[in-house]
Amino acid sequence: MTDTLTKTAAANAPINDTRKAELLSKQVKHIDITSFDARPIVDAMADMSFTSRDLGRATKIYNDMLADKDCTVCLVIAGSTSAGGCMDLYAELVRNNMVDVIVATGATIVDMDFFEGLGHKHYQALEIPDDDTLRSLYIDRIYDTYIDEEQLQDCDFTINKIAESLEPKPYSSRAFIREMGKYLVEHGKKDNSLVKLAYEHDVPIFCPAFVDSSAGFGLVKHQVDAAKEGRPYMVLDAIADFRELTE
Repeated sequence: MTDTLTKTAAANAPINDTRKAELLSKQVKHIDITSFDARPIVDAMADMSFTSRDLGRATKIYNDMLADKDCTVCLVIAGSTSAGGCMDLYAELVRNNMVDVIVATGATIVDMDFFEGLGHKHYQALEIPDDDTLRSLYIDRIYDTYIDEEQLQDCDFTINKIAESLEPKPYSSRAFIREMGKYLVEHGKKDNSLVKLAYEHDVPIFCPAFVDSSAGFGLVKHQVDAAKEGRPYMVLDAIADFRELTE
């Protein structure tokens, strides 16, 4: 009982801004693939073994895909790679018309790219305290990477704002993410946002598990508030995702 009361008190205690600033002191820097030529080392790895040779083979396949004008290039992204420093890499592929369609996790699109598009950052976890300490400081952890929970909530509120601005009807994840890209064009703070560039280059982004991210909170709030007020609300249409991906 005493332990429970202690944890409750800690959760309700004021945030230690100094300690939080210490933990969120080193930003993750996304790799800039335009600043160097990686082709020689990738070509050399093709003559090695294990994963190195796999990378060389994958590079050849990708080059063949780009050379084939009838080939649709689909980029599939796992969320942790974006937080880990690959976000600008994916954006450059879209900027240079090297991708036709994207399928990604909710974390990739919302918690990472859209999040940074709003001007927020990811941070290197130079030390990892216990989870109770991180919770008390409103810091979220992705492996050895930190996110400021207060900034993530701003991202959720923005998703809610976008949902509130739309005509209340079903939307595929592609259609809703396009609205996110449009929002970043008008209000964003990062030119190299994948969501923003995909909107500008008309590259569709699909996220079949869209609410499996912080966006879920913003969309749930939209639905709950609308239901309480007796007004219709927008919904995500998983069947439309399947149909549009097939097309």
